[in-house]
Amino acid sequence: MYEWLNDFRKLEDEIAYLEFNLERSENELKRWTSGDLLGVKLTADSNGAKLEESIEAIKTELEYKRIDLERLVKLIGTFRGLENNILYKKYVEGKTLVSIADELDKSPNYIYNKHAQMMRMIEYAHEVRLT
Repeated sequence: MYEWLNDFRKLEDEIAYLEFNLERSENELKRWTSGDLLGVKLTADSNGAKLEESIEAIKTELEYKRIDLERLVKLIGTFRGLENNILYKKYVEGKTLVSIADELDKSPNYIYNKHAQMMRMIEYAHEVRLT
């Protein structure tokens, strides 16, 4: 029903990890090119020798994931219905449930309850898929 939310979260997590991995790899490369490992000889099979290729692969993968996320956000922005609107504002735009209630001219309790109901449905669907 709201598979897009799981896809969105997964892409965000993958992007965060790739960004971390890219930073870590670039820092390691600096150690080899101008840091404490500058004088250490590299063999063709060593990880240090493959860092530049690895960094380029990470950058490429990161770009693809960012494009996927951008396309997904654009797609889910077209979905209709109050439930999708609440989830989009909460998880994509990062708004609080209170601000969403204000924006949609609904009571905060109504939005809280609607959100809780949707999250239970999402969790149940996820559990069913795993079994």
